[in-house]
Amino acid sequence: MTDIEHLVPAWLDLPAVAEVLDVPITRVHSLINDRSLVSVRIGERNIRSVPAEFLVEDAVLDSLRGTVIVLVDSGYEDEDIIRWLFTEDASLPGRPIDALREGRKTEIRRRAQAAAW
Repeated sequence: MTDIEHLVPAWLDLPAVAEVLDVPITRVHSLINDRSLVSVRIGERNIRSVPAEFLVEDAVLDSLRGTVIVLVDSGYEDEDIIRWLFTEDASLPGRPIDALREGRKTEIRRRAQAAAW
């Protein structure tokens, strides 16, 4: 297992994401392409997977896309984005993904912009 696999508590492969969102798998690919979701290849079979915490009930976490775009614009790759979102930050406190799920997107996006410098 890679460090990122341990950092994220739960993963969903793309067919599972499609099932949770009740959409075709092609829609999940579109969500990844438009940066609404971020995926990485994990496990022995090297399967594209998404952190389960990117989903809230049957939808994608609405504040995720803007935060991902800020990080991409700062030069982050998908694995770096996931690592940044799931790494504890004592000054928050907690993880950026938790703050996003709590509705604190402005603070997290400001930190994402600062992370680029």
